[in-house]
Amino acid sequence: MAPKSSTPASTNVVQTLWKAYSDHTSDRLKFIDAFLFFLMLSGIAQFLYCILVTDYPFNAFLAGFASTVGQFVLTASLRSQVNPENKNEFKEISPERAFGDFALGSIVLHFFVYNFLG
Repeated sequence: MAPKSSTPASTNVVQTLWKAYSDHTSDRLKFIDAFLFFLMLSGIAQFLYCILVTDYPFNAFLAGFASTVGQFVLTASLRSQVNPENKNEFKEISPERAFGDFALGSIVLHFFVYNFLG
């Protein structure tokens, strides 16, 4: 006999995971996660455009892709610092300080990206 499909079990796992995420994650972290998802989609779209259409101004592609990846890393760092479950790891860093570091890092990142464009 052929093994049965595991689709209902995997659907149940995904639904359970989504329900736990919705119930136990604060709105602040959900907002950061939505921005991370947007950055991921933006990076994928830029990469696919470069591969499928053209990469003529290659420095523009590199700048845009580096900006997306850099912003993703900065946002992931912000998420880990403002997550209440990580309070023991970031004892000296308040959420306000974490956001200030994120904002300053974003400004510096985009300054270098803008200069790389020419």
